[in-house]
Amino acid sequence: MLPESPQKNLLIETSLQVRGIKNPLLAVNVEAAKDGAETKFRIRNLTKVSDAGVPILNGIDMDIPKGIIVGIIGPSGSGKSTVLRALNRLWEPPSGTVFIDGHDVTDLDVLGHRRKVGMLFQLPALFEGTVADNVRYGPQLKGKKLTDDEVYKTLANEPEVLLLDEPTSALDPISTQNIEDVLVKLKEEQGLTVVIVSHSIKQIQRIADVVCLLVNGEIVEVLKPGELSEAKHPMAQRFLELGS
Repeated sequence: MLPESPQKNLLIETSLQVRGIKNPLLAVNVEAAKDGAETKFRIRNLTKVSDAGVPILNGIDMDIPKGIIVGIIGPSGSGKSTVLRALNRLWEPPSGTVFIDGHDVTDLDVLGHRRKVGMLFQLPALFEGTVADNVRYGPQLKGKKLTDDEVYKTLANEPEVLLLDEPTSALDPISTQNIEDVLVKLKEEQGLTVVIVSHSIKQIQRIADVVCLLVNGEIVEVLKPGELSEAKHPMAQRFLELGS
């Protein structure tokens, strides 16, 4: 088990690697992170390299407290979906890099973990393993193609965490608003922790408590939704300018 952080009212603490040296980036406090809030996920030096040797995640560090909505935005290919898959173990992260409630996720029963950490996305996805494994276990282990009905079915299982990858990109505005309203309500009333990846900056601004900007496998900015215009990283500025 990982020791508890002494700063329990910290919403998200992360770091940025510059010239091979990790420096503190930003610690953002919002009202949703009450004093004494428990850390739900702790990520330490999460790294992934493709089979071709291309870096996908470059040593990400992040603490996510219970009962908040975290938005992750950034250019395509920046590693956003890979972070979600690590939290759900659709991609098996290295031991000692991802912790939930202080426990290394790789030490937990995978099916039990996925019941606790639900995941939904628009397109079918494969988890790591053989083709036979995907055919055999796919209905249990894969995320689901997202419709508003699937969201409600998943929430009926009462997960503690919900991971969403482009959750409403194929839905009409009414269904989108209904889902957003449900997520905010469950966060406020039941302490649901939500991590959402979206290219819709407006959606992130509507429902997120904090926003992480991921560029080239690194978290380069951590901001409140109303402060996105203050992003300083050049790629983050361009992404926000074109996406607004």
